[in-house]
Amino acid sequence: MIFKVLYQEHPDTAPVRERTKSLYVEAKSEREVRQKLSNRNINIEFIQELDETHLQYEKKSEVFEIESV
Repeated sequence: MIFKVLYQEHPDTAPVRERTKSLYVEAKSEREVRQKLSNRNINIEFIQELDETHLQYEKKSEVFEIESV
């Protein structure tokens, strides 16, 4: 499964929509995504499992790249 992770780069500051970034991770569960990203110093806001339709839409984006963690 592919998950979209919305996060802030600076974990100590309040989340601001305009600074929210996203990355894509392949994992079996949301828990596994969190474990894979636990060594990064980021503030995870939301993790969303992408269904096939949403995944196809995201793949059209110029910034779509699945993280290898």
